Amino acid sequence: MCRNIKTLYNFEPPATDDEVRAASLQFVRKLSGMNKPSKANEAVFEAAIDGVAAIARDLIDSLTTNAAPRNREIETAKAKARAAKRFGRQEGSAPP
Repeated sequence: MCRNIKTLYNFEPPATDDEVRAASLQFVRKLSGMNKPSKANEAVFEAAIDGVAAIARDLIDSLTTNAAPRNREIETAKAKARAAKRFGRQEGSAPP
């Protein structure tokens, strides 16, 4: 799966429509193998993004959990720590 697609469920505040659309765009790009469609495929590409976004929003809004909502700042800090460990960079250092 595409690493750019982030978990959007069970956050406080909830995922925005822009976040859902961005994840949908990444999903359609991955499925199609196209970063940007040709003019001939532009309409179906956009329709696919809209369809995936609608289904994703419905899914996120329909899921239930007893877990406490996750905090975006804490999850971002955890992701940065994992990336630093994985890639061996210290936080705040410039890439090579």
